[in-house]
Amino acid sequence: MTRIRKFVITILLCIPLLSLSIPIQPVSAKSAIADLSFIILSQYSATANIGEEILLFAVTSNGKFPTWKSSNSKVASVNTYGVVTAKKAGTAVITAKIKNAEAACRITVNKTKVTINLTSASIEHGETLKLTAKSSNGSQIVWKSSKKSIAVIDDKGTVTGLKPGDTVITAKADDTSVTCNLKVKSPSVKLSNSSVKLYRGHSVQITAFVSSKIAPTWKTNKKSVALVDENGTITGIKNGIAVITATVDGVIKTCNVTVLKPEITLSLKELTLKKGADATITASVSSGNEPVWSTSNPNIIAISSKGKITALEKGTAYVYASEDGTKVRCSVKVTN
Repeated sequence: MTRIRKFVITILLCIPLLSLSIPIQPVSAKSAIADLSFIILSQYSATANIGEEILLFAVTSNGKFPTWKSSNSKVASVNTYGVVTAKKAGTAVITAKIKNAEAACRITVNKTKVTINLTSASIEHGETLKLTAKSSNGSQIVWKSSKKSIAVIDDKGTVTGLKPGDTVITAKADDTSVTCNLKVKSPSVKLSNSSVKLYRGHSVQITAFVSSKIAPTWKTNKKSVALVDENGTITGIKNGIAVITATVDGVIKTCNVTVLKPEITLSLKELTLKKGADATITASVSSGNEPVWSTSNPNIIAISSKGKITALEKGTAYVYASEDGTKVRCSVKVTN
């Protein structure tokens, strides 16, 4: 109110001076009124930030409100009351007009400045990073990632890595942008074992140490030899060699798996039985698995799953103990 009061007083003081400066000569009343038409503005140049408002006051010779107009309403607009709104960086001329008089104020709208805390950064898949940005006029920052498959950013400036690659994070306010070059790094992967040996039916777990803490994808190249589950537990299926891979974001580490042939030792290598008699043979298997028993001639001898031999007819036959590719035998002679 003090500013307005001072402005009005200044105008009132100027009016007598203006009248004294006008040369006295006979003119018509209509011409005199036209010559005395004027507009006095509260300011004739001003600067503003985008989003700010400036109130222009106008004193007119006819006491009426002027009509207001902007030369570029995209830069700065003005309403019927002389309120100017800064919209875009640039310049615009605001004109107040009455009949036979007009006055103008040049408005300069400042370009918004944006600052960001980091211009380059690196993270890993699953890792987050906090970016901060400020605008000179307090305008809201709008965040964007150029490659959302690589990393995303929320409206608070928190970046989350999704997979290895490069993306550009943009912080924008009004028409001003600043960027941060972001790299999502490939993880480092290390396995607890580069090779393992086991028997059929046995299991062993290997561990993957991943810098990004992302769980690996496990795979075997020979399911007939060895299997692996999602936790890295390897199970032997049959003797042979297989390769287990742990993959994280394109980084692959391997473990060579050997499913061993077991060693089998029989309690007897030769046996003589009378027809109708029986005996039990035992097998010591290095894998700890039970062997599969069979006979070369089921008409002469019978063999149970527990290694019990029964003599059936006179003659000679073999008893076999087999386990995962290893096979040993005991010669059995049946007499009358």
